[in-house]
This record gives sequence, structure tokens and C-alpha cells, in this order.
Amino acid sequence: MQLQETKMTGLGIVQWEDEDTDFDLDGEGSTDFAAMLDGSPGGANIREGTIVKGRVVRLTDDQVIIDIGHKSEGEIPLVEFMGPDGVRVQVGDEIEVYLDTFEDNDGELVLSFERAEMLRAWDRISDAYDKDETVEGVIMARVKGGLSVDIGVKAFLPGSQVDLRPVRNLDKLIGNKLQFKIIKFNKKRGNIVLSRRILLERDREKLRATTLENLQEAAVLRGIVKNITDYGAFIDLGGIDGLLHITDMSWGRINHPSQLFEVGQEVEVKVLSYDEQRQRVSLGFKQLQSDPWLAAGDRYPVGMRTKGKVVSLTDYGAFVELENGIEGLIHVSEMSWSKRVRHPSKIVQVGEDVEVVVLALDLENRRISLGMKQIEPNPWEIVKEKYQVGDEIRGKIRNITDFGIFVGIEDGIDGLIHISDISWTDRIRHPGDLYKKGDEVDAKVLQIDTEGEKFSLGIKQLTSDPFVKAAQDFRAGTKGTGKVTKVTDFGAFVEIVPGVEGMIHVSELADETVAKPADIVKEGDELDFIVLASDAEERKFSLSRRAFLRNLQGDALRDYIGTVAEPKTGLADAFAKAQAAARKEPVPGEET
Repeated sequence: MQLQETKMTGLGIVQWEDEDTDFDLDGEGSTDFAAMLDGSPGGANIREGTIVKGRVVRLTDDQVIIDIGHKSEGEIPLVEFMGPDGVRVQVGDEIEVYLDTFEDNDGELVLSFERAEMLRAWDRISDAYDKDETVEGVIMARVKGGLSVDIGVKAFLPGSQVDLRPVRNLDKLIGNKLQFKIIKFNKKRGNIVLSRRILLERDREKLRATTLENLQEAAVLRGIVKNITDYGAFIDLGGIDGLLHITDMSWGRINHPSQLFEVGQEVEVKVLSYDEQRQRVSLGFKQLQSDPWLAAGDRYPVGMRTKGKVVSLTDYGAFVELENGIEGLIHVSEMSWSKRVRHPSKIVQVGEDVEVVVLALDLENRRISLGMKQIEPNPWEIVKEKYQVGDEIRGKIRNITDFGIFVGIEDGIDGLIHISDISWTDRIRHPGDLYKKGDEVDAKVLQIDTEGEKFSLGIKQLTSDPFVKAAQDFRAGTKGTGKVTKVTDFGAFVEIVPGVEGMIHVSELADETVAKPADIVKEGDELDFIVLASDAEERKFSLSRRAFLRNLQGDALRDYIGTVAEPKTGLADAFAKAQAAARKEPVPGEET
């Protein structure tokens, strides 16, 4: 067992154990210090080693001269009488001092004021211990295992007896004046062990009994914030703790309980539930205020314009606080009429004040849909009034994609020219082959969809469809001459007019059977033909060189056209096969 040592004036070295175990509490060897007080100035019972009465007769720069009725006066160092406000005695005061010896080696009377006070303190401490009373003391220093406390004499306060819960920083208690309970006391060995925890537990039990009398659901109580966690705060209601969950702190959004509370803060809370068997109390703070959603329907009707602060951003929108406890969502689709908003951060930032329009209200699910773009006029309505289908416009190319060209119509609104609407006749693989950003183009309005926010344009529609005129000029039975543009295994394509092609099937290339079309025709050859069939809508012309070579006319030609209307391979299938080959796509109906 290790001992702590402290030098006490007049008592030499006083020791106490640094652990609160194995102390001799039977009081053996105790001394009745009251017997020392039987002396008086000039009395016959003045004895060495007792406390006697004396009178201050003189003060010097460093000494206090005391008369105890002995043949000589005694001197006590002035420092023993110093207090916070200076010297504590003056000439004429009667005081009690300890008589150490009548004559020391120098023949001087030896007295001590400090030792007299210490002996009286020991008597008071002994009396408090016997009567189970508390003592007051000042925490002086941190020592091994706990704290050193001055209660008139030095005492030991173990770390486990400082508070109800372990105290991590004992140094913060130094200098505090507190009440203590003496739990171990030995005069002979100079051991005093204190406890503050016992007093706190006693007080806590008293408070607990009082708290339990008032603890019921819906009761409003006051408490102290004892601890804060990520999910809530523990509130000391007086002998019993309750949990104030983060969701019950505010009707509004908070990220951490420390935004509203701090340890040691006094708060008023409402009891939400009390489990007597498990001794668990759930508390609420926001429940002391009215639920803002109860009046939300009247305060935020659909169509109302209002302001709020952006409190959170997600991929799909921004949450805006309209007031404490009420938030609404601005979906990304409701942020701009014209811009394609990929993320809300491109438009708003957390903490920013924004003006919004209430679009929808769901009180049951506590949801409000808000819009920002509705603050401004809908440019699509303006476009609808300004443009009509069939109008010709001129605009600058803002973007080019694989599927078409975007042309600026109005501020923030683009029209799309699909790749299929660029040319009647040319096969365009990519619009970028013909145009670049910044080019100005003329186009015709094909469609305006304000709800779908689509504006369709066409370039080829600025001119008439050459297939329509070709179909009128080259009806079935019409003769013509054209240049071979392509030769395939199933026939040859012939340009009948600029930009319009027809196909001569392999079976119609010659009077005799043709195994390979390339054996008799090649690209660039001029061929005569007779039109077997035409379809401007399907953009197909079926031609026959064999009929031309036979010089069929009149009824013979009509009969011939009738017999080849459904050839074995099918002219329509041949066209589909040729077009698919040009686009490198599978032919419908064929296995891939």
C-alpha cells in the first residue's frame, strides 16, 4: 500500500493511503484534544502540549507577541496570522495558541497559532465523522489516484468518489469549494478519506423520488443537458435521465444536436413516453411548440409566390426551408424553362435565398412541391404565339449531334432538325459532315409541342419532295433512261432523275437468265427501262430493262407488268435489302 505525504505545520509529515481501502476505523490510539483547552492565562493548569489562551500585546514587522500569563511572553511568526485580507489579529485580541514548550534551547517560550487551529480542525473533523455530518473543503491539487482536499487539514478524495460518473479532467476541479462526506478517518495515522459521490447519490435519490411523482406522459419538466450524442441529448430530470432524440428537437432540419443544445444547459422538455419497468423516458422539445404543418394549407396555397432558403441539395432537386419546420422541394425539372439542369448546384447553392411558387401541397405526407421557373413567363407559350407550323425561320446552329442539329429559336429555346429532315435524297451519315456550330441555316417549322417542350424543324421541307414529282412523271409503263449508280447481287440501282433512284431486279436486267448482274452492267452505264411500279410514299421505283428490250407496249405491257407484280424474290423485298445494305442493318424477316 502506497502512502501520500504532506508536511503540516507543527505536525510534521502526515500520511494517507492513495486508495480508499484497508483503513483503521476503530479509532484506537485517539486523543481527546478538548482536554488541551483547560488552560487559561495565568492559570495553574498551563501545561506543555496543550492549547492555552493568550492576549496579543504587540505586533512587530515579522512577529506577534503573545502573553499567556507566563513569566515571559511568546513570539509567533506573523505569517501564521496572515489571511486573504492581511493580518487577522490586532493588539488586545484574545486568541488560543498551542503551547509547545516553556523554554527551548534559547530559554524562549515556544507558541504556535497554526497548530492550535489544526488541532481544533481535527476535533471538528472527528466530531463530523462520529455524527455522520458533511465537511466543507477546497480542492487543492491533483495527486496519485485522486485529489488533495483542504478541510482544515489535508484529506484525500479518490478519483472514484469525485462524481457520479468518472471525471476525465480532474484538474478542472482544483480551487472549487465543495461539500464532502468522510468515509474513512484515523487520527493516529493521520488518514482522512473523503467522498463527494455519496452526497451526490443521496441528493440524486431525493430528486429521483420527487421527479417520479411528477413523471407522466405529456408532463412538462425542466432538466439539465447531461450528454450529447450524434442521435440526441440525455437530459437529467433530477435523479433520472431522459433521451431527447434529434428528431424531437425541432420541427425544422438540424444536422447535429449541438446546433441547439450544449452540456450543462437548462432546458424545458415534454415527456413523450415513460417505461416504468425499464426506467426509460423519451422526451420532446419541439412538442412544446405548435406543429407548423397544421397551418401549412392556409399559409402556402397552390399558386402562392413566397421566399425561402436552400438548406440541402440532392441529385434530383433542392430542399427549401419556407419557415422553421416546413421545407419544400424544387425538382430539377422545375428550375428552368430552357436549361437542361443536370444538377441543382448549377442553379442554386445551400444558404441561398430563392423565390418560388407553390405547385402542389400534400399535407398528409408533409410535402410541398415548389417551382423556380414559374416565377418567369413560360418562353414556350411565347414561342407558340410567335411561330406557327409551316413558318420559315433562320437561326444559328448551337449544337450538332449524331441524330441532328439544334438551332437557336429564342433565348434558351432550341429547335431540332433531325438528320432525316436535312435532305430528301442525300444519305447523310452525320450532320457534322455538312454543318458546323455557328452556321446560320434556314428551316421550316414542322411541330411545336409546348407541353413536351419540343420544337421540330426541317431543312428539306423548304423544297418540294422530288419523289412526288418523279412518281407523277414516271408512272407504271413509262419509258426512261438512267445511269447505273450501284450494282448488287440482286440487281442494279438506276438514277431516273437527279436524287431519285429506281431498281432493276436481276430478273429484269435481260431477256435471258442473269446469274450475276455485274456480268452485264456496271456503275455509270446508261440503261433504258420501263417503270413497272412506283410508290412516292415508300420512295420506291421498280424498273425493267427486259420489258424495254422486248419493246412491250399496250396490252402486252400491261399483262407483263401484271405477271411480274409479285416476282419470286419480290421487288419490295429487293428494295428493303438494298436499303438495309446501304445502312448496314439487318433486313426485316431475315435471320441474323
